[in-house]
Amino acid sequence: MVKKILLINCGIHEKNKQGLVRILKYLKIEYKTGSVADIPSYDIIYSPSEIINTSLYPHKQFIFGPHFSTFPNGSQLHLLQNVHYNSIYIQPSDWVIQLWKNMGAAQVLHLKPFPFPIDTEKFKPRDQADIKREKTNVLVYYKHRHPHELDLLKAFLAEQTVKNYRIFDYKQRYKEEEYLSYLQECNYGIILDAHESQGFAIEEALACNVPLLVWNAQTMSQEYGANYKAIPCTSIPYWSEHCGEYFHHYAELPAVFELFQRKLQGQNYAPRQYIVDNLSTEKCAERFMELII
Repeated sequence: MVKKILLINCGIHEKNKQGLVRILKYLKIEYKTGSVADIPSYDIIYSPSEIINTSLYPHKQFIFGPHFSTFPNGSQLHLLQNVHYNSIYIQPSDWVIQLWKNMGAAQVLHLKPFPFPIDTEKFKPRDQADIKREKTNVLVYYKHRHPHELDLLKAFLAEQTVKNYRIFDYKQRYKEEEYLSYLQECNYGIILDAHESQGFAIEEALACNVPLLVWNAQTMSQEYGANYKAIPCTSIPYWSEHCGEYFHHYAELPAVFELFQRKLQGQNYAPRQYIVDNLSTEKCAERFMELII
């Protein structure tokens, strides 16, 4: 019998919701967006941020997360003790899973990594020939890092006579269609970002076949304006040598930039293929099936 899935309509990131719906349609699984009152009619219940006492529904299967909080806390874990054996808790990447384990959540929760898919039909080069067409634009993506670091980056680009770049500032709430259009004319991108549990904007750039140079965060204390402790993290939880290059300290930038430019000239990167192989709807659907079997 084909299982039916209920999506609890509470506190879900829109990109996650869109990705999950694509997965369910791809798998031809019947689903409904509803509330706790609908639980009796469904086999699997996905609740992104609402805690449910699953012991009341021993014959149902539950998937929770990842939107309860950045970190597990005492009151939350106390509530989650009502979560029964018939449930799992997802986070988008391995480093976040490890962070939750280090904070004691694994004693209460069955933790599983599960990334949401990138829309590779929307975020792609304009056509097949466009993949190898020479482009001149440069993306600078800036999110939650110290403004001084952005100033350093702009000064470095000036030294390298890189003028044809555009800064997409996360706080400015740019339009997605504008971002996509620019990505499709990019030769490469530079990322200055704090911690990311998944990093949709970065992965969407890769899906457009834009190689990236990333000033990678090492601790959550690097998020500007926040008050996190120096907990280990990354800006790029999904990454390989096919995506580009990264560095952690400004002093490393000149050498890494030179290497990046050399490999760009040699067409040594294949970022879109990495996304298709790891974060497409089809690949994430395979992971989803592993959660519900």
